[in-house]
Amino acid sequence: MSGDTPLPFKIPRIEIAQEDPRQPEVIALIDALDDFSKSLYPPESNHLLDVAALAKPDVVFFVARQEGRAIGCGAFRVLDARHGEIKRMYVPHEARGRGLGRALLDTIESEARRRGIKRLSLETGIHNLQAVHLYHRAGYEDCPPFADYQPDPLSLFMTKEIA
Repeated sequence: MSGDTPLPFKIPRIEIAQEDPRQPEVIALIDALDDFSKSLYPPESNHLLDVAALAKPDVVFFVARQEGRAIGCGAFRVLDARHGEIKRMYVPHEARGRGLGRALLDTIESEARRRGIKRLSLETGIHNLQAVHLYHRAGYEDCPPFADYQPDPLSLFMTKEIA
């Protein structure tokens, strides 16, 4: 019908903020990530921080929310004054494809930079291709194991200068 004004299409806004990981809804996200990781890798190849470790002062934890519902998370752990490690990046399958992983990564990098971190590194599994592609597109480069990690044929180690 010509002359009709189209109805506005509203896309719910996504908000990313630093939050406590010990919230039930966030714990459910972390449990889903654990289940996903355990489906791909044996226990010795899963390098997961538990909720208690994620709540420590050396970890900065973010939650992505849409209309109040937790739909993604990610964190970084301070390794030293200039180096941090990305941990617990997760976007459930139903929330993927909207740029949320990149938005979480950008938020982590921005906050790490604000805190004086110059380099971020991470470990991810070789079978988690979406994560590998996300990190490569964001400028992360393959590197040797860092911190306390040992070589693992199922792990990829990546790093990026963010300063």
